Amino acid sequence: MNQFELFRRLAGLQGDPRDDETIWREAKQAPGFVDSRNCGLIDAVQSGWYQSQSDELFKGFPVGAEDSVLDVGCGAGGATLFCANRGAAVTFTDVVAEKIESLRQRVARTPARHSEGLVVDSTRLPLADACMTRVISMEVLEHVDDPQAFMCELARVGQSGALYLLAVPDPVGEQMQRGFAPDSYFQSPNHIHIFEREQFGQLVLNAGLEIVERSSFGFFWTVWMFMYWVLAKHAGAELEGASHDIVQPPYPPLLNDWAKLWQNLIQMPEAAPMKQALDQLLPKSQVIIARKP
Repeated sequence: MNQFELFRRLAGLQGDPRDDETIWREAKQAPGFVDSRNCGLIDAVQSGWYQSQSDELFKGFPVGAEDSVLDVGCGAGGATLFCANRGAAVTFTDVVAEKIESLRQRVARTPARHSEGLVVDSTRLPLADACMTRVISMEVLEHVDDPQAFMCELARVGQSGALYLLAVPDPVGEQMQRGFAPDSYFQSPNHIHIFEREQFGQLVLNAGLEIVERSSFGFFWTVWMFMYWVLAKHAGAELEGASHDIVQPPYPPLLNDWAKLWQNLIQMPEAAPMKQALDQLLPKSQVIIARKP
């Protein structure tokens, strides 16, 4: 069952003669519709991501034109593009060639002073020692066979004083999902490791890096994923393969309702302490900013 079939079934539109694209376009144009991705971006910015005014990809992780940035496991490329738009030299890697090619084209339209896309699994990066001032690895460690070797490889390519932005799924939400997420979510190519918070920090320290700051964020996405698994199971969807490729729009209507509720809530200034508390209680991700001595 693909995403359009899932959407039709959960929206009660199985017999609708309109084509998939028309149904999704009209759903997005309905009054009050909130796209989960747009809500997620607003939520992320409030959590400290993509701070355009201060040129911080994440609070405490500034990027400037003088930086050489490595984004390992770049995916859709949001972090790479943020850095490229600050004029930095950017190198981005992923195992999917189509993602690298798409990102190459988008980076070419930015003021990045240099760019290079590499189709590699990053167990051994084709880069010189101590060549980067900023290293980014977000939601990658949980996928690799040898996380410690991977961290040491990231440490190798950083200059003295280089900053690292590292994120992995938080263990609380991961363990809770074991009760209702499909088995494939905890198998290759998905999450083959769950890192306890102390374990994540130790991986960073064992690679020879110093931890500068720790934080967490993403209550919105944790609950979103919980509901996604339940809805997919309710619809009888068989979910196999890489979850970041499977979980794509159009999203089930109930998830868009959750996005609308959350977005309306966090737009109130009074909601900020609540959001912060929930991001700490049940975050999607734990984040470490580290420095190479």
